[in-house]
Amino acid sequence: MKVLNILARHYLPLHSLDDTVAFYEALIGQKARLRFDCPEYALRLAQVASILFIAGTEQSLARFRATQLTFMVDDIDAFARHLPSVGATVLEAPKQVPTGRNMLVRHPDQMRVEYVEHHDKHPADALP
Repeated sequence: MKVLNILARHYLPLHSLDDTVAFYEALIGQKARLRFDCPEYALRLAQVASILFIAGTEQSLARFRATQLTFMVDDIDAFARHLPSVGATVLEAPKQVPTGRNMLVRHPDQMRVEYVEHHDKHPADALP
């Protein structure tokens, strides 16, 4: 059971996603290694390095803004079993998402964190 990467979440309007991603690709020197649409929530997402860009309307973003980070993990089921034993609360059980499976957790300090296990793990997403 391992946290592979921690992504800062940046919420933004749909119309600015492409320009924002291009800026960070140039600044960091890495291409976006993840881009996908999530039509059921009217969102578009992209990842550059350790930044997860989540674009939508104010209405579509409203339910996600309270989630502060995304933890990419190697085994979401193991984390779902372990986290309650260390004081965290699983708010939404693991479920299928376009990239694999995710769940929503509230840590003991009240931080809301998305945990995600990707089907296709990128080697650059492994913390040293």
